[in-house]
Amino acid sequence: MDLMLHPSYEEFRQEVRAFLAEKLPADMAARARRGFHGTQEDRKNWTKILAEKGWAGPAWPVELGGPGWDPMRVMIFEEECLLAGAPEVDVSGFRLVGPVIYTFGNEEQKRRFLAPTRSADIFWGQGFSEPSAGSDLAALSTRAVADGDAYVVNGHKIWTSNVQHADFIFTLVKTAPEAKQKGISFLIIDARAPGVVIRPIVDIGEGHSLNEVFFDNVRVPLENLIGEENKGWSYAKFLLDNERAFSAEVPRNKANLQRLKAFATEAPDGAGRLIDNPVFAVRIAQLEVELCSLEYLTLRALTQKASGGDLPVGSMLKIRGSELMQKIGDLQIEALGDHGSIVYPELPSDNMPPGPADAPGALADFLYRRATTIYGGSNEIQRTIIAKTFLEL
Repeated sequence: MDLMLHPSYEEFRQEVRAFLAEKLPADMAARARRGFHGTQEDRKNWTKILAEKGWAGPAWPVELGGPGWDPMRVMIFEEECLLAGAPEVDVSGFRLVGPVIYTFGNEEQKRRFLAPTRSADIFWGQGFSEPSAGSDLAALSTRAVADGDAYVVNGHKIWTSNVQHADFIFTLVKTAPEAKQKGISFLIIDARAPGVVIRPIVDIGEGHSLNEVFFDNVRVPLENLIGEENKGWSYAKFLLDNERAFSAEVPRNKANLQRLKAFATEAPDGAGRLIDNPVFAVRIAQLEVELCSLEYLTLRALTQKASGGDLPVGSMLKIRGSELMQKIGDLQIEALGDHGSIVYPELPSDNMPPGPADAPGALADFLYRRATTIYGGSNEIQRTIIAKTFLEL
């Protein structure tokens, strides 16, 4: 791997920065930097701004309306967006189900779903995890039984992020329950169809982005089946490998480390600043070294993937990235001192508790990121995948 980036990448970074400086609304950036879950209005408006530029779906190919960037440009773009305070777009649509549809879906499905996703006219929820089947997706019990021109779906999903705003839910269902992985199919379900019930889950940071979803005799048209019946496990593995590769979260970790340094710069330590405390400075430096290593591991993985490698790099990136995010969050809260224990309201008010300007949202994000080592397949599962691959256990 060549560790020197081509000059064109730096030119691209400057192009992205100029675009963000011109097009990213200041109030939108201020809200995104607060560390709370993004608002649906900001997600929609920012996606439309990106779509107008042709930059929505940064990893999508040109023929499907994306910019056709290589993985390095995608990472640079996401890094600059996070550092600038751009709100997160529909991750479930752009990063997860979109690639499944344009890789395995038919032409009609591509026409129905991809362009509206790119223009923020439809949003998505991910219906994978169940109360008894989280990381062990093969144990899911949601059933889909063919009945004329539709499947009848019954079951229960949980931890479905932002599905309260979703128009569609991409879902794993059992169509041949006795066949385990070989009996799973990949269905798209209208989130507003009769029999779909969505209930909120308020997390320990007092935020609402998670939900549970119940399907009670929901009729799903047969044309909403992606690919072949009983081949959903293969499509899910494709999706999860993409998700775990992104779980390295290099851009987000960079933004969080930058925020940590800002907290430590403002925090007092005796007569000086916390960031000047040699012990605390060493702890920050250790995190920075880990982040640098993670970034190069990610670049190595991108190089390997481009050359057709099939080692479980997604699992390795997921473990390192998620654990680093928690370490940075731990130190952020420590740097905030007493202000790190305050659950600030998401919307500013006249009765805001005292504290640094960037403190609101830090605890909420810290608490939410306790789940980074669980979602996308727990880190214990990822270590098992790695052991099976390298040690043949």
